[in-house]
Amino acid sequence: MSYLYTAIGDSLTTGFGALPGNGFVPTYRRMAEGTLRTQVYSQNLGVNGLTSGELEKRLRYPVYQQALRDANIITISIGGNDLIQAAKAIRRTPSRESQILSQSLAECKRNFTDIVRTVYGIKEGSRSRYILRVVGLYNPHPEVREGDAWVTQFNRYAAQFSNQVYGFADIFPIFTRRGRELLSIDQVHPNGRGYKVIAEQLHRLGYGYL
Repeated sequence: MSYLYTAIGDSLTTGFGALPGNGFVPTYRRMAEGTLRTQVYSQNLGVNGLTSGELEKRLRYPVYQQALRDANIITISIGGNDLIQAAKAIRRTPSRESQILSQSLAECKRNFTDIVRTVYGIKEGSRSRYILRVVGLYNPHPEVREGDAWVTQFNRYAAQFSNQVYGFADIFPIFTRRGRELLSIDQVHPNGRGYKVIAEQLHRLGYGYL
């Protein structure tokens, strides 16, 4: 018996900032193989720069629906680009920081809910068991005064979906504590060490439902 792992999301899913094979997707796949003691095949549908709204739309594409329908393990990383876009808007109009962040967070939460519901809808009636794992956010722009609060609120919101299928990997405390050590040269994306931390947090959620 083998398992299929489908990863969807943004540049964290693609592993941007690390050497090939050192992103969290291949690292987590190897960890899963070791624990499940069987082959795990992966399909990476990550897209650099993807926002929550763009991922929600992509879930209507047949290639996404088929990949998710067949998957036993699913990971989602999304939301970081929503905050990055909000940070750019704040630089243009600093006086509207609170309003921009509030609107961005509300839209991101709404899109995230739609993403999770769509995945559940695609998996409805699936005869094979599956697990859904969500990568929490860290703050890619610590200079944004209210950025940490934005990330904390999003993570709290995403964590509330947790159940026997859905697991949330909270990486914010580790990235806050270890800071630059886990980031690549652009100081936005994780490096190989950072992606290993993400994979470890996903791995600690277990595979019990499979």
